[in-house]
This record gives sequence, C-alpha cells and structure tokens, in this order.
Amino acid sequence: MERFLRPRLLVIAAFLAAVVGFAGAVYWYGYVSALGPLEQRARADLALASDSLTGELQRFRELAVLTSDHPQVRSVVAGDSNAASVQPVLQEIADKTGALDIMLVAPDGSTMIATQGAPSVDHWGRVYMTRALDGALGFHHLYSEAYGRRAFVFAAPVFSDAGPVVAALLVYADVEAVESAWRGARPALFFTDAQGVVFLSNRSELVFTAKGAMPAGLSSYPIERLTPFVSYSEQPIRDFDIWQVDGGRYVPGRALHLTLDLPVIDMTGEVLVDVAPARKLASLQAAVVAAVCLAFGMLLFIATQRRRTLAALNTRLERRVSDRTAELRAVNADLRREVAERTAAEARLQKAQDDLVQAGKLTALGQMSAGISHELNQPLTAIRSFAENAQGFIERGKPEIAGQNLGRISELARRMGRIISNLRAFARQEDEPPKDVDIVAAIDAVLEITAPRAAQDGIAVIWDRPHMPMIVRGGEVRLQQVILNLVSNGMDAMEGSDPKQVTITIEQHGARTTVSVRDTGPGIAEPEKIFDPFYTTKAVGAAEGMGLGLSISYGLVQSFGGMIRGRNHPDGGAVFTIELDSVAQEAVA
Repeated sequence: MERFLRPRLLVIAAFLAAVVGFAGAVYWYGYVSALGPLEQRARADLALASDSLTGELQRFRELAVLTSDHPQVRSVVAGDSNAASVQPVLQEIADKTGALDIMLVAPDGSTMIATQGAPSVDHWGRVYMTRALDGALGFHHLYSEAYGRRAFVFAAPVFSDAGPVVAALLVYADVEAVESAWRGARPALFFTDAQGVVFLSNRSELVFTAKGAMPAGLSSYPIERLTPFVSYSEQPIRDFDIWQVDGGRYVPGRALHLTLDLPVIDMTGEVLVDVAPARKLASLQAAVVAAVCLAFGMLLFIATQRRRTLAALNTRLERRVSDRTAELRAVNADLRREVAERTAAEARLQKAQDDLVQAGKLTALGQMSAGISHELNQPLTAIRSFAENAQGFIERGKPEIAGQNLGRISELARRMGRIISNLRAFARQEDEPPKDVDIVAAIDAVLEITAPRAAQDGIAVIWDRPHMPMIVRGGEVRLQQVILNLVSNGMDAMEGSDPKQVTITIEQHGARTTVSVRDTGPGIAEPEKIFDPFYTTKAVGAAEGMGLGLSISYGLVQSFGGMIRGRNHPDGGAVFTIELDSVAQEAVA
C-alpha cells in the first residue's frame, strides 16, 4: 500500500507547488498591469490639484499688479494723499478678493500701509522686495509670525510718473484658504519647496515636514516648526515608484509615488496613491486562477481514479460487446434481406402504379373512341366528296373551283392530323422529371380530345383561354391526364343534369397558378373521401369506374409539388382546383 501511496503524494505535492508558482506569477502580472491605470488617474489628480493651486495664486498675482497701478496708491507714493485715506480702499480690495493682507512698502523696507494692521516688518533685503525694486514681480512663500499662518507673498513694483520704482505693493495670500477646498480628499497630495519642506498639503500631518536631512538657517519659517518627514522606503517596480510609508491612518501604508515640477510657484507637487485596489485585484485574479487549477487538478485526479475503475469494467464490457455483436450481425443480415424485399416491393408497386396510370389513359381513350371515330369519319367523308367534286370540275374545265375543293381537303387533313397527334401524345407513357409546361396548351389538347363527346352529349365547354402561354412546373402528358380525368368526371356527373356545362378557368397568384374545373352536376356527396382509392359514386353501367382516377390524379399533382382540392360550388355542381408552381416568363426566355 505504501509503495503505491508515495508516488501519488509526490505528484500531488508537485502539482500544488506548480499551482502556487503559477498563481504568484498571475498575481505579479495583474499587480503590475493594474498599476498603469492607477498611475494615470494619480497623475490626472496631481495635475488637477496643481492647476487649481497655480490658478488660485494667479488671481493674487494679478491683484498685486493691478492694485500697484491704482491711482490712489500712486497718489500716496507721490505725496498727494495721506495713507489714512487710502487704507480703506485697500481694505475693501482685500475683503472682496480674500487676500490675507495688502501692504504698501517704501523702498527702505518700511510699511507705509497695511490693511490688517500687522506689526511693522522690515522687508528690506527680502527676495520678493528685491525683485519688486528691480521692476519685476516678486514671489515668495513663508510662515508669517505676524499672522500666525503660512502665506504666499506677491510684490509688484509701483512706478513713478518719471519711471523709477518708488514703492512696492505686497499681497499676502492665505495658504490655508487655498488648500481648504481639497483638504482631506483622496489621494494624499503635498507640495515641497526647493529645501524639501512640505509647505502645502491636503494632509495636515505632513505640513512642515522635511524630506531628507533637516535644513538649517531657513528665513521663510522658523526652524523649530520643522519635523522629519514620515518614515518611508522606496521599492521600484518596473517603471513605478512604490513607497512603504509609516505615516498614520490618513496616509496609505503602501502607495504609488508621483511628482510634478511647478516652476511657476517654485515647488514640486507630489502624490501618494494607495495601491490597495491594485493588490486586491491582483489577489483576486490569483485566487481565481488557483481555484480553477485546483478544481481542474481535482477533476483530473477523480478522472484518473475513474479511469482505472473503468478499465476493469471495459474488459468485461468488451466481452459482452463481442457476444452482442454476433447477435446484431445476424439481426443485421435479416434486416438487409427485409430491406431488399421492401425495395423490390416498392419497385413492383411503382411499376403497377405506372401501368395503372397507362391503363386509365387507355380506358379514357376507349370510352371516347366512338366520339373520336365520328370526329375522324366526318373529315374523311368530306374529303371524299370534295375530291369527287374537284375531279368533275376539272373535267368541265373549271380548275379554280377544283382548287378551292383541294384547299378544303388540305385543311381537313390537317385537322385529322392534329386530332391523331393529341391522341398519340396522350397515350404514350411519361417518366421524365417535372419540367416547364404550358398549362394553356395542355388544356387545349384535352379539350380537343373531349370535344367529340361534349358535342355528342350536348355539353357546353366554357374555356376562358388566356392570350399568352402560362408556364408551370409539371409533366406534359401527366398534366393532360389529370385535366382529362377532371373534365371526364364532370361530364359523367352531368349525365342526368340540365343544363350541362363544364367551366375551365386559370388564374395566377404570385408564385402559384390555379386551374379550376367546374361542372353543373349534383355535386360531391362525401368531399373528404373523393381522393381515396376505389371510392366512386358512379352507378354500374356504361360509365362505371374503379374509383382510381382522382386518386391517381392526386398522386400526379403531388409529384409536381402542387395541390389538388375538390368541393361543392355554392351555386351547384362540383369544382376541382389544381395549384402548381409558376415559372416566370423571364426564366423561360
């Protein structure tokens, strides 16, 4: 038992190790892939915050430039007005724009006007003051002890009418008012100056923290307020800078770090984006892959166990199959013999049906033989009379009258030839597949065959003949037989009726052509049985039938892909309708 169990345990251990390795690879790939979109969003957030900051400071920059050119400010510098009269104007400007303070400073650094009444500060030698006195726009950031808060200072030069700078106008922008709009929002943003000190942030715990070594001797803010930056370690992953941060609950422990230089305000914008969503997504992907692999392995193990069981069962099954195969071979041989017998029987049935169709046609010809003989006898008698008259006219020297008689003889001969041609075509057997047939010509041929009987029995045949051929799919001879059966049945049915009338109409509806044959007989007693074999309503006598005509017609129309129906007409008599597939004239052409 132990000899078989050990290899199986080794295989399971190797499979689990492979699953762990594959899941780890999937985790790493998913983690790195998720950092890309995360970086794009973080860069967009940083750019948006930076634009918001610079845009807000731009407003105070423009305020300093515009206020420095104010007429009352220039009048104070020129000595035309006193500071007390201009101070309310600057105070109103500061209140409306949200400036922390607006000052007018003399070239020696002394304060001439201050809207907030801040204690006098010597601005001489400051960076912003030096640039303003040089005629440029000065800018600086600092922590003001006078206001007890961080501020941005904009210094605009005040020019005299002669041209030189005679004063500087200072506008203080409150940093807390600027950053209050996005304080506490995600992600963690902070802006550091050239010394690496965080001067502006949406996380208050990061303000006045210095990255790297603590700077000394800074005049922008007191050194005692500076603290070291939060503890962090960098871990580069591909092209991403990942920080492991220990900065409290509001700073992400593992974050993607991005920077953006802002030379306009001489700072660098930085952002820390939590990578927890990327790690969670990668962990979920790895877990799904591991679960799928374990499930697949379990199914494979179960399948292997079942395969061993099935191998034993397969041996027994093969023996049973071999025994059963011998039995099936014997049954198969019996089935083949039965199929051969059925095929031969179907062939004999088809031959009998064809013989029956031919017999039906010959029977119809036999029933019409008297009328046909009369139809042929009349032209023969006329031909003999015209021939004798022509001979007499020739002897009496009247060749023009003899020529007229010869023309009548020729017309009568053509009439007899047409009758005989129709009979021969109807009598022949047809075994060709369906083709394009002119249904109008087929009806004409049938009416020419039945004309003697109609004349003998006093039956009026109404045939609304179209002026152009109408092509359908069918067999020419078989189609003539179907129409002949319907016309003959109608004539038989009207033996004791008055009036006697057969009406034939043809209509075309889209892709189908309909032929209707109506008689004025007594109608159909049982319409649902008229196409059953051996069903007939004819009395025993000269017109007795076997009840196969309509059944044969039904089969012939079905072989063309058509339909045949029979019903009683509301005005009396029976009407039979044949529907066949139409053939477009363009296709025929």
